[in-house]
Amino acid sequence: MNRTDTGHELWQGMKRGWIVTFAGLGINLALGSLYSWSVIRKGIPESWGWTDTQKALPYSVALLVFSLIMVPGGRWQDRVGPRPVATLGGLLLGIGMVLCSLSTQAWVYAIGFGLLAGAGIGFAYACGTPAAVKWFPPSKTGMITGMVVSGFGLAAVYSAPLIEWLIGQVGLQQTLLILGIGFSVAVVLLAQLLWVPSRGYVPAGSASGGANPSSSASKPAASNYSPRQVLSTWQFYLLWLMYAAGAGAGLMVISKLAPLAKEQAGLNLGYLLVAALALGNGLGRIITGMLSDVIGRRQTLFLCFLLQMVLMLLLSQAKSDTVLGQPVVMAVLSALIGANFGANLALFPAVTKDFYGLKHFGANYGLMFTAYGAGGFGLSLLAGLLHDLWGTYTIACYLAAGLLLAAAVLTLLVRPPKTTAEPHTA
Repeated sequence: MNRTDTGHELWQGMKRGWIVTFAGLGINLALGSLYSWSVIRKGIPESWGWTDTQKALPYSVALLVFSLIMVPGGRWQDRVGPRPVATLGGLLLGIGMVLCSLSTQAWVYAIGFGLLAGAGIGFAYACGTPAAVKWFPPSKTGMITGMVVSGFGLAAVYSAPLIEWLIGQVGLQQTLLILGIGFSVAVVLLAQLLWVPSRGYVPAGSASGGANPSSSASKPAASNYSPRQVLSTWQFYLLWLMYAAGAGAGLMVISKLAPLAKEQAGLNLGYLLVAALALGNGLGRIITGMLSDVIGRRQTLFLCFLLQMVLMLLLSQAKSDTVLGQPVVMAVLSALIGANFGANLALFPAVTKDFYGLKHFGANYGLMFTAYGAGGFGLSLLAGLLHDLWGTYTIACYLAAGLLLAAAVLTLLVRPPKTTAEPHTA
């Protein structure tokens, strides 16, 4: 093959890579409707007789199922490719929401939105990032990862007002029917654009090893670790704890932001604060992903954990009689908390790829992603329990700040694993 043929092949690969990247972003814009549950919850009629616990159950189940399904979903897409797995995810998402539209019972919503839609989100989310990063060199891993997952964070910016408007026009059940069909069609169609490179494809610029070769966190992995080998490394468990702390703190705020703002600062601006958080969530994934390509993953994580710790402490003091409790300041705090939360969703996939390679990336990141579900489920539940005991969210914010400080310290200890004896064993 001559140089012209090689250049043409690399150009075609780069072009297809961008198509896959934007397809993954589009899929996540549909899947991110998960973060709009607070709007759906608000639209549940009083006549249905649901308790607060019943209203929280579908979201809690969806969050947990989403994170657990990432393990088999990631492993399956590694074996058969992303298109069939993402297609199944889109169908399950639609079926779950349509099922909810047919009932007014809480247990049906726990199954439809929680189990079925949550599983659909997990299957589809497991596919976009692995497919996209394979088309680009290591120097662009953070940027591409951030772009793909930004859709999940930005989704609430459009879905929250859309859902609120639809509920006002046609009611909750018809809204869920429309969303179920629409999101399902969008995900299934975009899933057909999730191509993966042919065996032997080498992205242009791979030889450079990254924008910052001196940073071990930005170098390509020396070998491809199987999921079993990943679980045998001590680095996995440190990264898992860091991820659980970072994601858990963010998910705790997402689930409690509206009542926290109303209780502490007297602000009835739940939707505006959620929108600010969602905007920061999406943009933070892109910005921190790109930053990590330049200064390294661990360095970026360290900065994000420290900043998030400070923000949690500030949020705990956001009272109506202080500057921190003013609407504009609360919106800025919400956006920054969202950005730092979103950073986890961009940086940990990139770290997983850097440490453990691309061959089993879907399955390996699925294992890592269980920290997202565990952290979010645990801290959100604990925040509610502490509020019931003490009548304030301040203690939960202090607890999250302490965990974030511990996560920052762990970034100073973790290092890429050494090459295993049989790096390509499945």
